[in-house]
Amino acid sequence: MTHPLLDLAPLTAEHFASIERRVASLLATEHDVVIMQGEALLPLEGCIRGGARPGSTALNVVTGPYGQTFGNWLRDCGATVVDLEVPFHSAVTPEQVERGLAAHPEIDFVSLVHAEAATGNTNPVAGIGEVVRAHGALFMLDAVASVAAEPLLPDAWGVDLCVIGGQKAMGGPAGVSAVSVSPRAWERLAANPGAPRRSYLSLLDWKERWIDGGRTALPHAPAQLEMLALEACVERIEAEGLDAVMARHAAAASATRAGALALGRGLEPFVHEASAAAPVATTLRTPPGVNASEVVAKALAADASLPLIAGGGALAGEMIRVNHYGPDASPAVVRSTLAALGTALG
Repeated sequence: MTHPLLDLAPLTAEHFASIERRVASLLATEHDVVIMQGEALLPLEGCIRGGARPGSTALNVVTGPYGQTFGNWLRDCGATVVDLEVPFHSAVTPEQVERGLAAHPEIDFVSLVHAEAATGNTNPVAGIGEVVRAHGALFMLDAVASVAAEPLLPDAWGVDLCVIGGQKAMGGPAGVSAVSVSPRAWERLAANPGAPRRSYLSLLDWKERWIDGGRTALPHAPAQLEMLALEACVERIEAEGLDAVMARHAAAASATRAGALALGRGLEPFVHEASAAAPVATTLRTPPGVNASEVVAKALAADASLPLIAGGGALAGEMIRVNHYGPDASPAVVRSTLAALGTALG
């Protein structure tokens, strides 16, 4: 018996390349786009291990847990790391980045997360990109949570390595991701003797075996279902219109923030300033003495489909996260989520 998800014709190189082109269009980039066959941590680690090495100095901006992970990888590569740590309830500013670069003129690599879904903040990449470009460092951006939720223009903002994933605002799978790579980044990776080669982490392998070969032969069998799902995500965004998709996410974030305050149950936005709040997820601080994990568990017991999760690690007892992204960036989902939180809080 045939099955539509199992009995598929092999994904051709031409089809794979066409999906790359559509992702590049989504990012408004002229740079090479490499679609990596795995969750977004794969290209993120590949970018860092290809761009950092002993003797290099990195400015690692930490506005949430992923920034902490990047610092660990950078140190593991032998780079000297300058961590620019910002309270998780706020965003970093271009002025802070500029001061960090001025204090360490040797910095040649900057890593930043655009939107931290785990903490609910988002960073002003356009202004930061200007500062990094003036300094001359290579700029890596984690845009996994921001793509399709807010403006993302890697070329215009001077981003050399821009990593995205399909599992959040794009409304798709976690098993495939992509990275746009500037010519400057390719030069940096090629000059690094420690950059991964003959490895699943290797961007250079993709360049050598796929891009430089004219995209005629795939280096290995692609994750076919995930690739088709990524294509479907892009098709859906194209049909709705990227501006409309972003507006839907912004409206969901604004309504969630305002609605939580209107509940009158002591919930407060975890991110202090609305301008620093990410449109992909809203984080809320529970009132003193109220355990966030217990509130979330109670709300989910009534409706398991709600996009709710407690904060991670030390924040599990005080943070509630509303993941209003993808299909959940809708007025109906926001209303049902706030109603369930109100009931759970009593």
